[in-house]
Amino acid sequence: MAHAHSDNGARSSGGGGAGVWGVMAEFATPAALSHAAEKVRDEGYSRWDVYSPFPVHGMDEAMGLRPSRVPWIMGAMALAGFTTAITMQWWMSAVDYPIPNGGKPLFAWEQFLPIMFELSVLFAAFGAVVGMLALNGLPRWHHPLFGKERFLRVSDDRFVIVIEAKDPKFDASRTRGFLERLGGQHIEMVEDEA
Repeated sequence: MAHAHSDNGARSSGGGGAGVWGVMAEFATPAALSHAAEKVRDEGYSRWDVYSPFPVHGMDEAMGLRPSRVPWIMGAMALAGFTTAITMQWWMSAVDYPIPNGGKPLFAWEQFLPIMFELSVLFAAFGAVVGMLALNGLPRWHHPLFGKERFLRVSDDRFVIVIEAKDPKFDASRTRGFLERLGGQHIEMVEDEA
């Protein structure tokens, strides 16, 4: 299931009523979903999501999403892995247990390249997984949308936009009307079960 979120920051308090988590609308095609996402972005909403059974080309731009921070996390972790490898090998061969071998220097970096490469890749992989989970707020064991029967079909053949009640611009009736004007179908209020 493709999923993109329009705001990576903290939630802000909005105009949603008590017990309402947001409003959900279905769209008929990926093109209609993309067009509606552009309109939601242009309207100024900041707490909303797009769900589809497959990635929709250009959806990041339609939603106005910033580039992911995961590559930066991976780069920092790769550098940490490289530093760990070279420091560890220097310590073991030149400080902790030096063994002179044929007049060669105690610390010759060339022989340590495989370990520096391997630890860089290993740390970057862990950074990718942990960074992705952290930035997406995962693991999340329950979500208010899971209680909506129509939402559960997103993984098969549905295209959905959800605007959260915590959005500063959210007003239940105005937001519902806005989604109707965009061509949304089967518009439902999503209750907050927390």
